[in-house]
Amino acid sequence: MEVKTVWFAQRNRSARAHNPPRFVRERREDGHEANAVQGPALPDESTVHFVLDLAIRIGEVQMSSGAGASDATATIIAVANAYGLPHCEVDVIFTSITVTCHRGVDHPPITSLRVVRSRSLDYTRLALVERLVQDITRGEISVRDAHIELNKITTAPHPYPRWLATLAYAGMAGAIALLIGGDAAMAVFAGVITALVDRVGRLLNKRALPFFFQQVVGGALATTAALALVASNLLPEQTRPTLVVAAAITVLLSGLSVVSTVQDAITGYNVTAAGRTIEVSLMTAGLIAGVVLALNVSVGLGLPPQTLADPLTPSALRLPLQTLAGGAAAGCFALASYATRRAALVAAVAGAAGAGGYSALVLAGVGTIAASAVAATVIGFTGGLISRRLRIPPLVVAVSGMVPLLPGLTTYRALFELAVERTINGLPTLMIAASVALALAAGVVLGEYLAQPVRYGLGRLERRFAGPRMAGPLRPTRRRLD
Repeated sequence: MEVKTVWFAQRNRSARAHNPPRFVRERREDGHEANAVQGPALPDESTVHFVLDLAIRIGEVQMSSGAGASDATATIIAVANAYGLPHCEVDVIFTSITVTCHRGVDHPPITSLRVVRSRSLDYTRLALVERLVQDITRGEISVRDAHIELNKITTAPHPYPRWLATLAYAGMAGAIALLIGGDAAMAVFAGVITALVDRVGRLLNKRALPFFFQQVVGGALATTAALALVASNLLPEQTRPTLVVAAAITVLLSGLSVVSTVQDAITGYNVTAAGRTIEVSLMTAGLIAGVVLALNVSVGLGLPPQTLADPLTPSALRLPLQTLAGGAAAGCFALASYATRRAALVAAVAGAAGAGGYSALVLAGVGTIAASAVAATVIGFTGGLISRRLRIPPLVVAVSGMVPLLPGLTTYRALFELAVERTINGLPTLMIAASVALALAAGVVLGEYLAQPVRYGLGRLERRFAGPRMAGPLRPTRRRLD
């Protein structure tokens, strides 16, 4: 059968951006002519494999840094479109990413798969990858140069030494101790205990101990150290171990991907959200098991019983201190997660705004859950407005800013009531802690969503992938025609 190409129909003026299917005129055996679709004009097969590998590796970096599935999906499609692959399907299921490039009816699709194995917080790496994606979507870098740049980013060491991250975690614990009502002595003890927990966790991680057991060890070690210091009479009498342990628990809770879990659930990635939910639940269960184990052992050994610290009474006099402590905690967490200095500064501002707003709302008589949701929404909104202009991923500001508000003290109170006091009151308290965590994550996601129309308006990519964007480009940028 002789095939003769007569014309090409373009469905869109932006042929380079959308690369429409080609319509060709076929001359059949009976002498009549008919239209047939041959698919879009694509690069050669080796180039398609090269582009898919680049896009899927960028998505892997985003997922391993805590970005949501919608962010990774939109970024992969934007990168593929920038290099001439207009028809790609992306499937993200928490532990793997699959990308398929459709090449019309005459050629089989090309599929690439990559497993997301490691999940470590390195916000500098995430920021560098986002800048690379911006260069790609603007047409400022070739696919091979982008591969080389991505290899440099993923193989580069952390920007700060590991001991600095330990000091940052200690500073974060000390700031949280001040935030929830402790004094300077409690802040110092919370920092020392948290540094010890971090170093022990580092050793266990080198030996590939599963993270569940690392959480068990961390919770048990923090509780045991605080109770042992008080029982040995090495601390002042007014020192309350409840606040020290609560600060350490908050640090352990900060590493959980609560924000991305809620983001995936809201944006419709239910399988990924379910996987993240199981991970967060399992890590929290490990922390609970460690704390309860330490409390039960202390009771069995006959250590002096420790009373729970009373909830902090709202006071206008403590509002400036709480604001500063919240900013310090957020900034320290950003440094511990290897964020850039600019990102850490912005995160500190967001944390101060969130902590100050939360304290002011509680002082005005607003409930804990509602105050947490409103403060987190402010964090997401203001962080979303500022971070893009400063070329900082909104995820860094959102996660770091909400860290000071995590319910570490409420969680410890619930576990103490269940393990030591043996009362059923611990279950409602534990549900309150879970509700506060959910309110924080949902508020951050809502704030980022509200900030999008204010920044750029809703572009085509946002309408296609409904929901807030914490990483990656907000909308695809057309590649320049050379």
